[in-house]
Amino acid sequence: MELNIGQFNDSFPPITDGVANVVRNYSYWLEQKYGSCCVVTPYVPKYRDREDFDVLRYVSVPVPGRHPYRAGLPYLDPMVRHKLRRLRFDLVHAHCPFSAGQLALRLARRRDIPIVATFHSKYYDDFLDAVKSKTAAWLLTQRVMDFYNHVDAVWTVNKSTVETLREYGYRGLVDIVPNGTDMEVDFDEIEAKRKKMVLPSGKPFQFLFVGQHVWHKNIRLIFEALKQVKDWGIPFQMTMVGDGKSMDEIRQLAVDLDLGREISFTGRINDRQVLKEIYIRSHLFLFPSVYDTFSLVVREAAVAGCPSLVIKNSNAAENIVDGYNGMLAENSCLSYAEAIRSAVSDTGRLYGIGLNAAKTLVRSWESVIDEVAVRYSDIIKDYRAAQGRLASR
Repeated sequence: MELNIGQFNDSFPPITDGVANVVRNYSYWLEQKYGSCCVVTPYVPKYRDREDFDVLRYVSVPVPGRHPYRAGLPYLDPMVRHKLRRLRFDLVHAHCPFSAGQLALRLARRRDIPIVATFHSKYYDDFLDAVKSKTAAWLLTQRVMDFYNHVDAVWTVNKSTVETLREYGYRGLVDIVPNGTDMEVDFDEIEAKRKKMVLPSGKPFQFLFVGQHVWHKNIRLIFEALKQVKDWGIPFQMTMVGDGKSMDEIRQLAVDLDLGREISFTGRINDRQVLKEIYIRSHLFLFPSVYDTFSLVVREAAVAGCPSLVIKNSNAAENIVDGYNGMLAENSCLSYAEAIRSAVSDTGRLYGIGLNAAKTLVRSWESVIDEVAVRYSDIIKDYRAAQGRLASR
């Protein structure tokens, strides 16, 4: 069955967060193998799309305090509404509940086609960070749940995130569709890494974080743990890749903790091969976020044989077995610091953990989309059958 799919999301390159990465890979592989795909997303000034699939942009304005994000205003854009009328979709997929998601829902209902929505984010945490009121954050979260209650199929990325949905009050069916990675595992490359992991005395271990530079990624815990590691006399270099609204404050924290020489900030890196090389030369990936629903960067690190240290019982810890394909710590400075010290005390063991991560945590986007295409086809067939039964009554 040839598929004509619309992917709707409020972020897309040049905005490079995890969900934008998901949407881009969904669209690329669907276009390559299963029909046609169009991404519908807010306009970003001075950016020109050069994708292998169609991208339709609509009017947007900056989100205050959340550069580079844009708030979409599709209903103020008659040209986009005109272009949408000319596109034929069998199904639309919303990756957020806001402007793009609402546009997808309205389009689906007007055209009588199914809509799938993936729950990617812990929206309550986002709202609380923005409005500083638990009551207001909860009320806004319930509005988000109203969106998911009105779509035809709800997907999320792992079992832990299903529990988040339940905590928010959603009681409908949820299907788990995991994410993939666009980086390929090269076991010869990982084997070559083994020789570089045993460092001469005094040489620094290489630690890494990749992601948005915002406080709810638990970056303060990383720095405070690294301060303890430094006090223990363990040499290291910490590379911070990415950008975000809290970048200046995070840089200042590094200085305040006397970690200015040990921590370097690269900014955002869009070149995937350059990023992979940084993963390859890193001994340990530090990702203590309890916010993320599914950590693509943990999988990217695994591609390079770089094991991750994550927080026990967090969503990012799902499928990680402590000491086998990753490392776990409590959500405390001392526990995290002790886990780092334990990891670097035996680089041979650390290499084995990274190798197991490459074998067990990595799945290609192509294989994910093979599964997605089957699910899309089934949803479309079931929806059309149901509509046919209604029409015959």
